[in-house]
Amino acid sequence: MLGLLVGESSADELFHVPVAIPLMSSPIADLSLDLDNLWAYLRTHGDAQWETFPSYLPTVVPHFLEIFGRLNLRATVFVVGQDAALEKNHGPLRQIVDAGHEIGNHSFNHEPWLQRYSREQLVDEFDRTEAALAKITDQAIVGFRGPGFSLSADVLQLLCERGYQFDGSTFPTFLGPMARAYYLMTSSFSSAEKEDRAEMFGSLSDGLRPLKPYWWTTPSGRVLELPVSTIPIVRAPFHFSYLCFLAQRSSRLAELYFRFALAMCRLTRTTPSLLLHPLDFLGGDEVPQLSFFPGMKLAGEAKRAFSERMLAIYAKQFDVLPMGEHALRIGTTVTSSRTF
Repeated sequence: MLGLLVGESSADELFHVPVAIPLMSSPIADLSLDLDNLWAYLRTHGDAQWETFPSYLPTVVPHFLEIFGRLNLRATVFVVGQDAALEKNHGPLRQIVDAGHEIGNHSFNHEPWLQRYSREQLVDEFDRTEAALAKITDQAIVGFRGPGFSLSADVLQLLCERGYQFDGSTFPTFLGPMARAYYLMTSSFSSAEKEDRAEMFGSLSDGLRPLKPYWWTTPSGRVLELPVSTIPIVRAPFHFSYLCFLAQRSSRLAELYFRFALAMCRLTRTTPSLLLHPLDFLGGDEVPQLSFFPGMKLAGEAKRAFSERMLAIYAKQFDVLPMGEHALRIGTTVTSSRTF
């Protein structure tokens, strides 16, 4: 990684936050956050503590809502059904809704192998998630993202049957197998559990998928795909988990990398779809159980300052929308389509 070649930045660099004022006639972009809870990360790591569903939502939700509010940003927050089903999480989840953000479906169990589910299992997963989300919002749920970017023809067909308007489960990069190898290497999974996760984060062929929005066509209709953005041409990721990893070594390098990614999007007329996670707003000092996760060497306060600074850059260069509004804005102009 380039970030490994440079020194640490000063705290002043991390805490400088520019004012986010969108340019006139800015191109549009979207913003989303996968609200993966503490238990979901522990489960991904093979830690049995996940079974009690420990939650950091009361801590992290106010952090990112405060930053979004200062920058006047609205996002799509993909919520896991299991979290919405538990009353202890209703307070922070309703705070997200009350702040004007869109809620999306991020599955019920957060198992990143939906491609292995039967149709009957998928129907149950959607039924339970939608029922749980109805406890925290009266919004119509029109967007879906599979955990670990898992997707299948059956998932897409169900999205069409259930009236979803967009999917955000594709991640066009060649680095998915590397991420999967890291997770499996640092976990304590059995051979059977590793087999379940054999396709986690996708394959090399996923790097050949389109970067720009397109329609998935199924026997039951079509649904708009809004891919998680990677850098055009080179297909390297620039979601914030990656930026925070670079910022551990140099916030200047991480910012330069992010600005380059956005410049490439503008140059190629690729509409950015920027992905966030809760750990982009929490440090290893605040969630020591997740110290294994990339980017967790940054303290929470420094990480939030860095993420806010990067979001301010994003908001200044683009007219940033929730994914549902993005889909409505561009749907009639998207002509490309494909089958799974």
